[in-house]
Amino acid sequence: MRRLPLWLFCLALPVHGHEARWTLDPHRLPLGDGRVSASPRQGYVYACPGPARKQGAEHAGDWLRGDSWDATGKLQVRGAVSWPQASFASALEGWQRLLSGNALPVGAVTGEFPVARDDPAYRIDRNPNAIAAQPIDWRVPRDPRPAAQASCVPMGPVGIMLNGVLLFNALDAAQRDAVAHEVQDRCNGHPERSGSYHYHGPSPCVPGMDQPNRLVGYARDGFGIFSPLDENGRELRNADLDACHGKVSRIRWDGRMVEMYHYVMTREYPYSIGCFRGAALAERPGPGLNDPPADAPGRRPPPEAVQACAGLAEGQSCRIATPRGEVVEGGCRRLAGLLACVPQR
Repeated sequence: MRRLPLWLFCLALPVHGHEARWTLDPHRLPLGDGRVSASPRQGYVYACPGPARKQGAEHAGDWLRGDSWDATGKLQVRGAVSWPQASFASALEGWQRLLSGNALPVGAVTGEFPVARDDPAYRIDRNPNAIAAQPIDWRVPRDPRPAAQASCVPMGPVGIMLNGVLLFNALDAAQRDAVAHEVQDRCNGHPERSGSYHYHGPSPCVPGMDQPNRLVGYARDGFGIFSPLDENGRELRNADLDACHGKVSRIRWDGRMVEMYHYVMTREYPYSIGCFRGAALAERPGPGLNDPPADAPGRRPPPEAVQACAGLAEGQSCRIATPRGEVVEGGCRRLAGLLACVPQR
């Protein structure tokens, strides 16, 4: 069964106080295949090194047409499964933002996964994975700052949306354009092999996605992810954004208007985050203030320690702020694969 994707209906609606100006033709969206780079590059995904796997959609859908694809002709995985146990919360603690939940969609539905044999989507993409709750406990900078150099994005979560769903980069396991090739549900989501339900691009099921200049999620480096429309209701495209798929403009951040860097979701590949403009961080458990020392065995450094060494070399001096606002001298050391500021003892 062929249906016009729900997100195309949503993105065609006018927005409050503005006439939405969507300029991309949904019948001819640019295909992102081959747009993977080894350094930051506008319109590309700067992907961390790793082998491409022969996974993802088994066959090419007839909506793929040369160097473009027709979103109006793409199949969707059927079903509307609700998740009443879904949870997501964002809280501020000192200089950190705490993001927690279970990676299930809050106030939104998913398709029926694994894809059933009698689902028309099965002939293209036989996704065998079942959706499962995933513990989310991220600590990111409350007011992130750009690093001296942008960094690559992993094949996995690069952010989280305000409905609690994980955001992956634009690539499938074979490093193709995932949004174009893979068959997703009506919310543009699907699970991977561990059960993590996620999006690769814009979703109509995320609050504010069809509104101008609205926060719709947070990246792993702490920067905000904003809707595809600027403050005047104009659709943003690659030409408006930098190599990491972001820009500096006035946005609402924690209740106040500020001039600040942020990422932008777009209907044009790479859709969300092409590289990390700030310090890319890993999730870490615990309350933070009473954690073991940053150089404890197996311990990942906290985000503020990584950010303190952004642009510095190993062995250089650094400074890190404590929760009480004190500044502590330290040195940059490599911990758990990350360059981080370790206080002097």
